[in-house]
Amino acid sequence: MQQPHQPAPAQAPPDGPPAGPARILVVDDDPTVAEVVAGYLERAGHVIDRADDGPTALERAAAHRPDLVVLDLMLPGMDGLEVCRRLRATGPVPVVMLTARGDEDDRILGLEVGADDYVTKPFSPRELVLRVESVLRRTRPATGRAPQVLPAAAGLTLDPGARRATKEGTELALTLREFDLLAFFLRHPGRAFAREELMREVWGWDFGDLSTVTVHVRRLRGKVEDDPARPRLIQTVWGVGYRFDPAGRETD
Repeated sequence: MQQPHQPAPAQAPPDGPPAGPARILVVDDDPTVAEVVAGYLERAGHVIDRADDGPTALERAAAHRPDLVVLDLMLPGMDGLEVCRRLRATGPVPVVMLTARGDEDDRILGLEVGADDYVTKPFSPRELVLRVESVLRRTRPATGRAPQVLPAAAGLTLDPGARRATKEGTELALTLREFDLLAFFLRHPGRAFAREELMREVWGWDFGDLSTVTVHVRRLRGKVEDDPARPRLIQTVWGVGYRFDPAGRETD
């Protein structure tokens, strides 16, 4: 049964399903959970690799780079947070983290190390498939669409088709959600958005844990601001939320 406070699954955008089957690595030490998750994802048309601990997961990922990893937080020996850190160190890969804990701190830790989404156990396997495909849709956009590069602002250039972002010519190592959040800000300069609006527009969730947005804004500031402690681009609008200022003007 799905927990009542789980964020609503993202709805498919109009450009349709992700292009072709994806290679997905499922990492969970509970064989029943792993079998169910793998089975549903296979029936959705994806190619599945499985691992039941951290070292094996890293070996499988090195042998066959996955398009996405479904990663349990609680693993024997090496926990999911460390696995996520090591996967990120080898290159960008989307991660959907599974956690049996209800503690908000654990979810925030997962987001801090770069997880793109999280699902709390117990969960609906069908919802997990929707969440996985929502993430894949953003990282593997449908073919046949015209390439688009967002107008440069504040030294930032984003190419949504290539999922590539640069600042002053230097490439930024952004996670999936960080990229989407920055792209959304660039498309709406000067406008203030509440965290609820950002969750709906960027994550596709109608409700959920708003700390998810806070964590991603903090991480994004650490990568695009000259001084993250005194942000000029992604500004806090007290009582509202956040605003992107392409001029980078200092606020009071």
